[in-house]
Amino acid sequence: MSDEIINKIANSGLINLDLEDFYPEGPRVVFDLKDWLYEELILREKDFRQNLKEHDWSQYEGKYVAMTNTADAIVPSWAYILVATYLQPIAKRVIHGTLQDLDQILYTEIINALPIDEYVDGRIIVKGCSKKPVPDSAYIQLVEKLQPVANSIMFGEACSTVPLYKKKKA
Repeated sequence: MSDEIINKIANSGLINLDLEDFYPEGPRVVFDLKDWLYEELILREKDFRQNLKEHDWSQYEGKYVAMTNTADAIVPSWAYILVATYLQPIAKRVIHGTLQDLDQILYTEIINALPIDEYVDGRIIVKGCSKKPVPDSAYIQLVEKLQPVANSIMFGEACSTVPLYKKKKA
């Protein structure tokens, strides 16, 4: 009897796909327009523009930025767009929304760019547990992209998967 350990999962032909592996590294920060409003209520255009010109934008270099407004104030769309013109040259990515929205948008871009050829007729296991914030919507988008080409899609770990989809035999 051989003492060699055989990895049956590695030899099974299953494709393990962990969305956490695609997680874009880098700090995520919120840019809250509330702090730029007069008494957190009113956007005074002249003051707003002047404050933007004087602001130290270098603190956002290489970061993912989610612009939002947590005040109970109506902010015109152009204000967000104007802030984006300052952030765009230095930040990794700028969006309008929350940090959760930011991760959803990043994962949408990642999944849209996935090369589908690798998964044609594949038996795919989508890993479910992650230490990084992978939004539930990313898993749904991934299945939506893989289902037309995969033979089967499962969720979890190779030792205990939950079947999600199996292609019907023709």
